[in-house]
Amino acid sequence: MKTNLSVELGKLKLNNPVMVASGTFGYAEEFRDFMDLKKLGAIVTKTITLKPRKGNPSPRTCETTGGMLNSIGLENPGLENFIKDKLPFLKKLSIPIIISVASEEEPEEFLELVSRLNKIAEVAAIELNISCPNVQGKDGLIAQDPESTYRIVQEVRKITDKTLITKLSPNVTSIGKVAKSAEEAGSDAVSLINTLSGMSIDVQRRKPKIASGVAGLSGPAIRPVAVRMVWEVFKKVKIPIIGMGGIMDADSALEFIIVGASAVSVGTANFINPKTSLEILSGLKEYLIRNKITEIKELIGSLKV
Repeated sequence: MKTNLSVELGKLKLNNPVMVASGTFGYAEEFRDFMDLKKLGAIVTKTITLKPRKGNPSPRTCETTGGMLNSIGLENPGLENFIKDKLPFLKKLSIPIIISVASEEEPEEFLELVSRLNKIAEVAAIELNISCPNVQGKDGLIAQDPESTYRIVQEVRKITDKTLITKLSPNVTSIGKVAKSAEEAGSDAVSLINTLSGMSIDVQRRKPKIASGVAGLSGPAIRPVAVRMVWEVFKKVKIPIIGMGGIMDADSALEFIIVGASAVSVGTANFINPKTSLEILSGLKEYLIRNKITEIKELIGSLKV
């Protein structure tokens, strides 16, 4: 039986819906000895800022029940070094490369980042990371305010025709409102969820296990929250959704697709098994064949309530 796993994110076409999430896959070169990178639907790079960042002090990660906490703090080489040292390898892969970008201080930094990346043909799409819980301005995250989200997406939309993806935060009262603002401002898709804010304490020392105290929780523990939020956003917007949050296998990926995600992004699982994303891809194909479904698109939003 022939199956079709291709999906669209705005005008961006993917051969399959399995992506790797920003911050968990480096710049792809680190994984080239473990898997055939060209089989992925797309790669989302580790987030880039204008200037190099050393990130937050150690310890920056710790395991928790069913997940992990991290407070890396967007450690990255900065835009210039990324273009010079990291992008050449990514250009050779012949699959969609999505560049994740974030501002350190002023939202206007997004405009300079996107303006530079807009000139590079091999950049298929740009993900606006307005939701990293480990780098916050004095007024909180952009993604926590619908009006701030609208403003930055609208300004970025004016300077690029590339597919624009807005990454949303779960640390909000109504993620649907923020997603709607991103859509109305011109975002081609939304990705969700970023990590949940959390803490873990060393009870012997009575100190946080993460140096910065509060960190981002990811992994299977957050999946039910992520699935619920994708379902809420699916009912609010017409643009495609990239679902993420504790995806470990084909069944957990299917949860997101059935509630409305057009694509899924594998994150924490990459640290456990680098081949997880390709195993999920195989599992999706098997599911379609077993259920006599020819198109993966038939499953998107097919939840029966």
